[in-house]
Amino acid sequence: MASTSGDKARKVEKAEPGKPAYQRHFQRYGIDLRIQVKMFQGGEFLSCWGRTTELGEDGIGATLTGELVSGEIVSLEIPLPLSPYPLKVRAVVRFRQGLHYGFEFLTLNGSQKEIVRRVCQMLAMKS
Repeated sequence: MASTSGDKARKVEKAEPGKPAYQRHFQRYGIDLRIQVKMFQGGEFLSCWGRTTELGEDGIGATLTGELVSGEIVSLEIPLPLSPYPLKVRAVVRFRQGLHYGFEFLTLNGSQKEIVRRVCQMLAMKS
């Protein structure tokens, strides 16, 4: 389902027993990119690498080499197609299952939002 900038696709994720269902605001699209995550843990700055699994206008999913906790604020560096340089953005960990994480973007500026929206449109046409 393609989404325009004004549309918000509502997708209710199946809830695990004892957990509330999560309502997604934007459609997610499969994408495989190398991602770098930087975080502050144990009094020092650390980083880890991973592979993205999905992208939406408000966040990204990835499998990582390091461990994060839900609610943790991190910096992401994502080499998106259609962009001459990696997207650098702050995000919060909203989901964790094993080493797979879901991140919500926190600080996208106008041009970054437009790049993410265009990449999502491109991915929607491929699916």
